[in-house]
Amino acid sequence: MFGKSIALFKLFGFEVKIDLSWIVIAVLITWSLAKGLFPNYYQGLPTITYWWMGIFGALGLFFSIVFHELCHSLVARKFNLEMKGITLFIFGGVAEMEEEPPGPKAEFFMAIAGPLSSILIGIVLYGIRSIAQAGTVPVSIIGVLGYLSFLNFLLAGFNLVPAFPLDGGRVFRSILWGWKKNLKWATRIASRIGSGFGLVLIFFGVLYIIRGAFISGIWWFLIGLFLRNASQMSYSRLLMSKALEGEPVKRFMKTDPITAPPTITVERFVDEYLYKHHFKMFPVVDDGKLIGCISTREIKELPRKEWNQRTIGDLVKPCSCANTITSDTDAMKALSSMNKRGVSRLLVVDGDRLDGIIALKDLLGFLSLKLDLEEETLGES
Repeated sequence: MFGKSIALFKLFGFEVKIDLSWIVIAVLITWSLAKGLFPNYYQGLPTITYWWMGIFGALGLFFSIVFHELCHSLVARKFNLEMKGITLFIFGGVAEMEEEPPGPKAEFFMAIAGPLSSILIGIVLYGIRSIAQAGTVPVSIIGVLGYLSFLNFLLAGFNLVPAFPLDGGRVFRSILWGWKKNLKWATRIASRIGSGFGLVLIFFGVLYIIRGAFISGIWWFLIGLFLRNASQMSYSRLLMSKALEGEPVKRFMKTDPITAPPTITVERFVDEYLYKHHFKMFPVVDDGKLIGCISTREIKELPRKEWNQRTIGDLVKPCSCANTITSDTDAMKALSSMNKRGVSRLLVVDGDRLDGIIALKDLLGFLSLKLDLEEETLGES
C-alpha cells in the first residue's frame, strides 16, 4: 500500500510513520485553510495569523488520525492481534495488521473503536471551544478548535459508511461473519459494497469536475478509486490466504539451490553468479554447512579495485530471520515475510543446514493457477 515512509515516534509500543504522500497533503491542507477556509469564516485577521491557524489545523488533523488509529491498535492488542504500526498517508491513516482478526467479536470492537474515538475527540473539542467562546480566548484559537471538532465528526461519519475496508465496512463484515460463521462470504459481500461505494465517489468526482469544481472533483475521484482498489485487494488477499492455507514452505522450495563457496574472489562471484543468475542474494555454503549470505549490498560497499583480491568469505554476513525460514512454516507467512521485507527469495534452513530456497515467483505461480481453477469454491467456503 505504501511507498517510502518515515518513522516518527513510538506510542504505546506502536511505531508511528508517515508516508511521503502525507507531506504533500499536509502542505495542501495548510494552504487551503490559510488561504480559503479561515479567511472566509474569520475575516479581518492578519495574514500570518491565518497561516498559523492553517499549520495548527494540519497538526490537529495529524494527531486526530493518530489517535483514531491508535484506538484500533489498542483494541487489537487486547485480542492478541499483532499490529505492525500506524502509517499516515495521502488518504488518511491505517493501523497495519499482520493478519485477519481472530473472530467477528474482535473485528467489531477493533473497527468501532476508531469512529468512537473520533466522536469523543469531536465532543471534547466542541466543549473546549464553547468554553473558550465564553471567555477572552482569541478568535484564531476558537476557529481552529471549531474546525478540528467538525473534522473529527466528519472523520467518524465517513468511516462509519458500511463500505469495506472502511471501519463501517469492517463492522458490517463482522456482523455478516458472526451470522454465517463464514469469513470469506462476509468479506466478499462487504468488499463488493466497498467497491460499489468507490464507484459512487468516482461518479460524483467526475460530476464535480464537469461542473467546474476541479479540485473537489479530483479528490472525490481519487478517494473513490483508492477505496475501490482497497476493497478488491482485501478480498484478493483473503483468497490468497485461503489458497495457501495449510500449505508448508517445503512444498514450494527448490531443494537444489545455487550456492556460492566462500573461497572464490568477489570478481569471480560477480561474473559467474550475479551476472549469470540475476539474484541479489546467495547462500554461502562450505562443505555442506551454511555459513552465511552474500548480497549485492556487501559487493557495492567494497571498492572495485579490491574485487580480485578479496574472497566471498571475507564479506559473508550471518543469515537472519529476515532472509531465512523453516520448511514447516506456513507458505502464507513466507509470502507475508517477503512482502514486509521487500525480498523475492528466502532461504529454507534447518539449523546450519540449507534445505532449499523458496522464491516469490513460485508462490505466485501456484496462487495464480489455484485461484484460476478454484476461485468460486474458495470464495464460497
